[in-house]
Amino acid sequence: MNPSVDAVTDRIRKRSADSRRTYLERIDSAIAEGPGRAHLSCSNLAHAAAAAGPEQESIASGAAPNIGIVTAYNDMLSAHQPFERFPGLIREAARTAGATAQVAGGVPAMCDGVTQGRPGMELSLFSRDVIALSAAVALTHNCFDAAVFLGVCDKIVPGLAIAAASFGHLPSIFLPGGPMPSGLSNDRKSEIRNRFAAGEVGRDELLAAEMQAYHAPGTCTFYGTANSNQMLMEVMGLHLPGATFVNPNTLMRDALTVAGVHRVLQIAAKTNDFMPVGHILNEKAFVNGMVALNATGGSTNLVMHMTAMAAAAGIRLDMEDFADLSEVTPLMARVYPNGTADVNQFHAAGGLQFVIGELLGAGLMHDDVLTVAGPGLGRYTQEPKLDGDGAITWHPGPGASLEPAIVRPASDPFQEFGGLKLLDGNLGRSVIKVSAVAPERRVIEAPARIFHDQEAVKLAFAGGELDRDVVCVVRFQGPKANGMPELHGLTPTLGVIQERGHRVALVTDGRMSGASGKIPAAIHVAPEAADGGPIARLRDGDMVRLDATAGRLEVLAPDFEDRVPATADLSANDYGYGRDLFVNFRRLVGSTADGASVLAGQGPA
Repeated sequence: MNPSVDAVTDRIRKRSADSRRTYLERIDSAIAEGPGRAHLSCSNLAHAAAAAGPEQESIASGAAPNIGIVTAYNDMLSAHQPFERFPGLIREAARTAGATAQVAGGVPAMCDGVTQGRPGMELSLFSRDVIALSAAVALTHNCFDAAVFLGVCDKIVPGLAIAAASFGHLPSIFLPGGPMPSGLSNDRKSEIRNRFAAGEVGRDELLAAEMQAYHAPGTCTFYGTANSNQMLMEVMGLHLPGATFVNPNTLMRDALTVAGVHRVLQIAAKTNDFMPVGHILNEKAFVNGMVALNATGGSTNLVMHMTAMAAAAGIRLDMEDFADLSEVTPLMARVYPNGTADVNQFHAAGGLQFVIGELLGAGLMHDDVLTVAGPGLGRYTQEPKLDGDGAITWHPGPGASLEPAIVRPASDPFQEFGGLKLLDGNLGRSVIKVSAVAPERRVIEAPARIFHDQEAVKLAFAGGELDRDVVCVVRFQGPKANGMPELHGLTPTLGVIQERGHRVALVTDGRMSGASGKIPAAIHVAPEAADGGPIARLRDGDMVRLDATAGRLEVLAPDFEDRVPATADLSANDYGYGRDLFVNFRRLVGSTADGASVLAGQGPA
């Protein structure tokens, strides 16, 4: 093993010793009680099986394993629409294996792509914890020997993973829906967005381009948070090998779903291969996830989400862990916004099977982990094939990249360090995604222009006020202020400023999403402005230095420490579009450095 990876793993283990021990004691106690149905009364069982038709007796008697399905299906979101068919596939696969399956409950699934720049975006981050709570309600019926989780996008998978960790005594598997087929290239889409921001094309041309890009069921094809989630579930052993980037509604996709059902039954309660998900979600699994996030240039959102997910399993992550692993992890993939390829092209070029094999070979990932496929991450270097009967068999994956412009070996990477960088300094701590930022733009020093919402940035740009070197500071965008919406709508505006030859950067206590790319953006600044963080003391004209090479974020103002923090009228965030129902979320939410969770006491103390 690489000594730095070993050192980070060891310090996480030591930092988490007490909380992890308590967590494992709790799930082991639940395991010792045996399957939940054994403890239900006759009336309880009758209620649970009343609608099960011919399987009513089997469910009530506990004679066969029963799978609980937690689904994020809805048919307005492309990534989740394919899940409409999954419960039928799962029930039939369970039936043929002598088991049963029931939809235990549904969870909400909102799309940041729909709510970008709108009030609904202020509920997006909080929806992660709502999803965790909703999944807990579904599973608390305690009728299941194993669980299947159906979810894909930005907050859905982290929320489901938090719930899975909470029910860590249950064997569980995540069944993905897959990305939509490739449409309009991401580069062409970005070009038209930038031209629209500059006033060179109209809304009709913009809408036509967007419809060509987002055109079918499945996940968006760029490597944002949704696809970073899917990568993470495979690398952490919660998907079957090779399941992540297979398109929806294909023979392979359906076969992988059936195989996933058969496998979760093999590791269910009362089997010889019993494998509770809480044992899979250990320190080494999270280190593997952080390494893969860096190696593939994944979403900055996962820094927060993985921290919250780990906490639910009694594991304490710190931003420093991500940063230290980034220093020794090579960037092996160029997938939009870090390159021109989409995830379908990445998958065809060798994808995760090649990346995992290379990282294992370089001693950068732990092989000695548990996965739903069995012991050892080496299983995930294999890829699925369909045999003559339409069943899945696994074969060795590609030993070399099939397209070096998209994915490269660990020994010859795109850059020697990973996609994420921790920034520290007198403005607090933040994270920057450097994988798509050109080396000459990784150090920016320019006067600050202060804003309290992203629309004000767009208005200033339209008025010609930002046609210069500038650090746009958008503050009061953290979870306590307004739920921490993504500021992805600023990308075209800032991109135009940069293309005009100016030095430009973004500094914010908000999020920039997995789509953050060529503009240097110091995001998740903590403490946030609404908590009196240093970012609240910035003023127009202050010289701000963002140095992604040295890992520094500073204001160069001698009187900075003596200033009174600015305040903002945040009352407009308290109502409309459901925001009034989330007032207590904003009051209770923790720091972004701790995962920005509202689940007080999440995980063992």
